[in-house]
Amino acid sequence: MRKIIGIGETIMDIIFQQGQPTAAVPGGSVFNGVVSLARLGLPVTMLSETGNDRVGRHILDFMAQNGIDNRHVAVYQNGRSAISLAFLNERNDAEYMFYKDYPAARFEVDWPDIQADDIVMMGSYFVLNAALRPRVREFLQYARQRGALIYYDLNFRSSHRHEVVKIYADMLENLDFADIVRGSTEDLDNLFGSTDAEAVYRREISFHCRQMLSTDAGGEVSVLTPSGRLSFPVQKVETVSTIGAGDNFNAGIIYGLIRNGIRRNDLDTLDEQRWAAVVQHGIDLATEVCQTLQNSISSDWAKKYIHSL
Repeated sequence: MRKIIGIGETIMDIIFQQGQPTAAVPGGSVFNGVVSLARLGLPVTMLSETGNDRVGRHILDFMAQNGIDNRHVAVYQNGRSAISLAFLNERNDAEYMFYKDYPAARFEVDWPDIQADDIVMMGSYFVLNAALRPRVREFLQYARQRGALIYYDLNFRSSHRHEVVKIYADMLENLDFADIVRGSTEDLDNLFGSTDAEAVYRREISFHCRQMLSTDAGGEVSVLTPSGRLSFPVQKVETVSTIGAGDNFNAGIIYGLIRNGIRRNDLDTLDEQRWAAVVQHGIDLATEVCQTLQNSISSDWAKKYIHSL
């Protein structure tokens, strides 16, 4: 069976509603999607780092309990595991405060075995961070040589907008490695100064990565390829938290690629019907997680979802 390898940060999310903590959940943008994919019964490995402290050990145990291969998580002895405080506003969108204490030497792990058409899921500031960039580049070169399909979620927060010039070359290099890139309209605005997905694709993305997905905070999903643009509607739902929405959209897309037997060399020839089947899984997972305080789909929901297909 094809494997999924996630590369990104792991963090403990403490979620606040109306000023009070209501949940503490292991998280991280790529990690949230990896958890959902594991609960859907797929073989997954996480490439990350955490501290040798109570929070770090809890995160590693959480991975093991969910069937995630955690042998490629770097556990550092100095410093502390990362924590975020997520404050939900009246729209149940999160505003974050991060607490991080990393050591000088980071991300010292061996690479997992990768076979052709395994899927690498990467994203957020982790894969742009200057302290990690040499190792991230080394891994992406390895994954490309092994024939992996690489999925890149831009997930670029406004708090890093002042760093766009500094990280721009590395972001373009990530796009060159990627086979599919996903960006929300907020990501596109933060990175490229525009929420027009089609214009950004033509001007900034298409030369580097031929397949782009764009999401719009509950609005339609767009698929942009050299053949044109496809649009898919999203049903409005009452949200409890939007923290894991984009992360689980990514997980759903990857689940859809595997379930529909779509390999790296198939991407340029996908028609509207096959894209629709893939995108629907992304919408389904994002919709479900928005209706909970969890960062990922539950095991019970995953079993029901598999049975319903």
